[in-house]
Amino acid sequence: MENLPSGSRSVWMTTASLEFPILQETIETDVCVIGGGIAGLTTAYLLSREGKTVVLIDAMEIGKGETGRTTAHFFPPDDRYFEIEDAFGEEKARLVAESFEQATALVETIVKKEGIECEFERLSGYLFSLSPDGYANLDKEFEAARKAGVELNKRDRVPGLSFDSGPCLQFRNQAQFHPLKYLNGLIRAFERNGGIIYSRTRALEIKSRNKTFLVKTEHGAIGAHAVVVATNTPFNDRLVMHTKQAAYRTYVVGIRVPKGSVPRILLWDNGDPYYYVRLTTPDEKSNHEILIVGGADHKVGQDEHPEHRYAEIEKWVRKHFPMAGSVDFKWSGQIMEPADGVGYMGRNPMDFKNVYVITGDSGNGMTHCTAGAMLVTDLIMGRKNSWLDLYDPSRSAVHGISDFLKELGNTMAQYSDWVKGGDVDSPEQILPGEGAILRREEQKVAIYRDEGGKIHALSAACTHLGCVVSWNAAETSWDCPCHGSRFSVDGQILHGPAATPLEAVQLD
Repeated sequence: MENLPSGSRSVWMTTASLEFPILQETIETDVCVIGGGIAGLTTAYLLSREGKTVVLIDAMEIGKGETGRTTAHFFPPDDRYFEIEDAFGEEKARLVAESFEQATALVETIVKKEGIECEFERLSGYLFSLSPDGYANLDKEFEAARKAGVELNKRDRVPGLSFDSGPCLQFRNQAQFHPLKYLNGLIRAFERNGGIIYSRTRALEIKSRNKTFLVKTEHGAIGAHAVVVATNTPFNDRLVMHTKQAAYRTYVVGIRVPKGSVPRILLWDNGDPYYYVRLTTPDEKSNHEILIVGGADHKVGQDEHPEHRYAEIEKWVRKHFPMAGSVDFKWSGQIMEPADGVGYMGRNPMDFKNVYVITGDSGNGMTHCTAGAMLVTDLIMGRKNSWLDLYDPSRSAVHGISDFLKELGNTMAQYSDWVKGGDVDSPEQILPGEGAILRREEQKVAIYRDEGGKIHALSAACTHLGCVVSWNAAETSWDCPCHGSRFSVDGQILHGPAATPLEAVQLD
């Protein structure tokens, strides 16, 4: 498989990508981990420390997935503690807080134990609202977080900012790091423990084989006693998990600010739209830092020209941070929003006992995926874990039933695209560098004209469950508005749950 293009590049991707061989044979191991992001590599590392033989595979090069597109905050749950308490009760809200705290502590421990230079930094995070409508929620969040055992304070404003944030909550001992440098360190530690990695090796199927499993790939296979699917969204489950969560794109701008002009803190706006903010320093000798600001989310495949979202974020940044200079980076990433606000980690509900999933990060990928690795490791090692029921992937979406029904209705509405006309009447109407859907009798064709004028024509039917894909001009990709699969202009998979490429179409 070629190294697939993935549109925009994050500030972290200036770090060299991490290449490994392609699996070309059938091998045996104790555990096969599918997915080389923070969820998969942390799981593989923890299991290798326990003495398990572990093989990890990734469909692309390590670091080219969503971990390389995060803003890498360790922060409170994206769904507030008062919402979790209302839905699940005080005890489970406490367990969420415990899991987040322990996940952050584990990363810090790994960084120190393995000597990983990844800019890990403990700092305070501030939740604020620029709208008076959000103040009441801050009060509710303070009470719920305090009952959950979280260390926090009320403040009149965020200290050191160039604008008045108004009342805010200070969450102590949060953290940030460079995600790809951390992955690199995990890889080295994993390999020292005997772990094996294959990249550009897509898992196609997980088959039961007596009391073990066979993970089939394009050119080989892996026999394993346990399989961990850590692919942002599971590819091995065609329907069940995908009715419980929805795929969203989130947008990020990296903009220069003079060194020292913005305090080293994390910021989370409680408004609508909301924004999240952190700093990173290019190097010690630099006289500037990169202010990383994200937000402007939307459902995958439901905005064909999302470039305006970068402009909206930049406008907000320049209004509140007048020292902001040039925009050096723009990128987007994909997050999975669980219907009830709490992620899924544990045994896959549609498989045998020893197949596990980690998904539903809800924008808390660094924290949630680390907690998921801890939970799955305990399950594989036969240990009890108090978070098991809370994060159980087989739980029903009872607590988030209204959101569940809303998302399900949105998904079903996308199938009406099959009875609509196309975006264009002929390929000649498509400009270089653009894509559009052409209707040809009962078929819909996804057509991209490259900068050289060459036409790339594909079936517009997503290979997951047949939804019509939509053009994404910001990432130069075809995105599924139903369950979040993404494809390159040549039809290759950029993001699941689709497990097979879009079919090429021959135009007359």
